[in-house]
Amino acid sequence: MKRRSFFRRAATAAALSALIASPLAYAQETFTLRLAETWGPNFPIFGEATKNMAKMAEEMSDGRLRVRIDSANKHKAPFGVFDMVKAGQYDMGHSASYYWKGKVPNTLFFTSMPFGMTAQEQYAWFYYGDGMELMQEVYEPHNMLSFPGGNTGIQMGGWFRDEINSREDLEGLKMRIPGFAGEVFAEVGVNPTNIPPGELYTALERGTIDAVEWVGPALDLRLGFQQIADYYYTGWHEPATELQFLVNQDTWNELPADLQQILRVAMRTAAYDMMIQSVHENAKAWASIKEEHPNIQVKNFPDDVFQAMVEANEKLLEEAAEGDELAARIIESQEKYLENARAYIDIADRAYLNNMADVE
Repeated sequence: MKRRSFFRRAATAAALSALIASPLAYAQETFTLRLAETWGPNFPIFGEATKNMAKMAEEMSDGRLRVRIDSANKHKAPFGVFDMVKAGQYDMGHSASYYWKGKVPNTLFFTSMPFGMTAQEQYAWFYYGDGMELMQEVYEPHNMLSFPGGNTGIQMGGWFRDEINSREDLEGLKMRIPGFAGEVFAEVGVNPTNIPPGELYTALERGTIDAVEWVGPALDLRLGFQQIADYYYTGWHEPATELQFLVNQDTWNELPADLQQILRVAMRTAAYDMMIQSVHENAKAWASIKEEHPNIQVKNFPDDVFQAMVEANEKLLEEAAEGDELAARIIESQEKYLENARAYIDIADRAYLNNMADVE
């Protein structure tokens, strides 16, 4: 009897081992990832990208992969996403790479660069050039992967209380503007600062800052800048602002290969959807601003200001390349890709838009 009992137990153990090792049983294992985003709860467009990604990941995985999103009001650290994902406090993050330039300067190249690539050019660089490989080289030492997380397209140059008529008008001007563009503006006399999104309206209203760059009509209208500042300047600084999905490397390694691929596809699809949603929402919001706020004047920066910014940008890029071999490779890669891509854009998109501008 003891021998039969032993064999029954052994057979049961063997069956359980086979079941656990089987692909079918393995496929039932579920993973719940925690994501921290820089944005507040129900933040339009940006926050919708994370929700879309999470929904797609869960549906495509038949519930095996779930993403729980904590907005800035929950984790209380809108600019702490990098550190939280790096440390494993969160499995994922959604933010913008240039927010980390104070920690890792080379991260800023993967959001948008002044006078650089448009959204379609930049996506081509990421996925068909060497953008993804270079980005991973920057993030790998920090135990993270970074993926494109949604593009706003060309961002507007900002809301100004007073008109900018010359370079002298920039001297001492306090402006919210992040990333490399903030460094460029600093070179021409501006005092740049970075302020969390939820504090921007109050800062502009109270005069803590004189000007604010945020995104474009869709998001700017919601924050109410048109109620404070009359001058809306065209963009130069972020021609293709790409957000990012951060993934902790240890978390990624724990996911089965099929769930890695599902997550990769969900992030890429959500990013694309955010880009086209941005076009749609900006068009609607700009029509509303024109109708309801006829006082708003769209302006280009004066020639001397624009030229000064171009020269400052070139100077800063040269300095970055001289002091950092990886930065030099990233800058060279972006410049070469832009040169090739723009040559085609000039005879395609630009020619079409120029021709259409002449059509009555």
